Amino acid sequence: MSTSADQADAAEGRVYNVAGEDWDEVVAAADEAGRLGQERLVVNMGPQHPSTHGVLRLILTLDGETVTELRPVVGYLHTGIEKNLEFRTWTQGVTFVTRADYLMPIFNETAYCLAVERLLGISDRIPHRANVIRVLLMELNRISSHLGGIGPFGLELGASTVFIYGMREREKVLDVFELITGLRLNHAFIRPGGVAQDLPSGAIEKLREFLAVMPGKLAEIHALFDAAPVFHARTKGIAYLDLEACMALGVTGPMLRSTGLPWDLRKSQPYCGYETYEFDVPTVKTCDAYGRYLLRMDEMDQSLRIIAQCVDRLSAKRPAHDPVMIEDAKIGWPARLALGPDGLGPAPDHIAHIMGQSMEALIHHFKLVTEGFRVPAGQVYAAIESPRGELGCHVVSDGGTRPFRVHLRDPSFNHLQALPAMAEGGLVADVIPAIASIDPVLGGVDR
Repeated sequence: MSTSADQADAAEGRVYNVAGEDWDEVVAAADEAGRLGQERLVVNMGPQHPSTHGVLRLILTLDGETVTELRPVVGYLHTGIEKNLEFRTWTQGVTFVTRADYLMPIFNETAYCLAVERLLGISDRIPHRANVIRVLLMELNRISSHLGGIGPFGLELGASTVFIYGMREREKVLDVFELITGLRLNHAFIRPGGVAQDLPSGAIEKLREFLAVMPGKLAEIHALFDAAPVFHARTKGIAYLDLEACMALGVTGPMLRSTGLPWDLRKSQPYCGYETYEFDVPTVKTCDAYGRYLLRMDEMDQSLRIIAQCVDRLSAKRPAHDPVMIEDAKIGWPARLALGPDGLGPAPDHIAHIMGQSMEALIHHFKLVTEGFRVPAGQVYAAIESPRGELGCHVVSDGGTRPFRVHLRDPSFNHLQALPAMAEGGLVADVIPAIASIDPVLGGVDR
């Protein structure tokens, strides 16, 4: 961390450059900034959240137990996802974006595919069943993501039972994912034009079983938190961030709704048919860590409502022709897949279907898989309501078979900017629930 006169003149206030092996400079700068010769203690704090384990650095300047300055340092988990997308076809890109915020892979895939579909001009041609499956998977993912935040929230404050319960219920969601997509994380299941394949046999029954069990399990977690006076004392009035600060810092999602503003893109800017579902947008006016916990619990209840509606639609009598992928051979990848008798390769019937068509169809299939489809030149921004807030995908095409540029607007990145506003002036112990109430995922922050 270093400063210079030129930097100080060019920006408002002191400018810090933070990198590795900089501790002597960090301490020297803190000594220089000491007021009236008062002693300041500078510490590296963390990790204090599973997602921050070794990949989020917090430099705290303390006056006794009071945090006088907090500087979050990111970049330790940079994986080059956005750059890698420039060297893959549009469909292959799904396998990269799903690994950004790895606790909400379905949302990453959906935001990316919605942007690609807008550039292709096919947004209104996505099959109805594909949109229902997308909504189903997103709401399941919202529950698993919130449980992956609320469980550790309790653990960080000493409630290990809450953590165990949260992880146990999250496993139920991952079991459903494994049945439907074949994977528990990083699915690459949402594709431009629809989804990879239809629901497998037994999925509806598994979902109904999930819907029967989960409300009671969530109520158990709620009861554990409500019965813990320590949890209330550590979260109520802690990590305060009001509406004005949220608007100034680009804060969205549960953190914004904890100020009383019912801003939810599923309602304000519907996508994937969300306007046809009945659900509420929970809000509180506490502006603190406790309110953000309450919101996430309420949002999981609303997600269960939406999932139940999806199950009803998917189990209703199907029309004779009900695809899950756009019926354009130059865009849509095969979505009626089946394994062969060896359980490894595609079924002979599937191969015969591809090979038994015209030579032109075979050529199109070969080019689609090896080269990919072309996307008209242009740029578009698509945003969806993820578990952490507005997740946006800005896609630029030069008319080729690969993205020219893809950028993800990850909510955790914006929310970490708010951490100093939430923690400075409070006690060092309050930094822990502040981070937990943000529920950041550094894979999405650094990308």
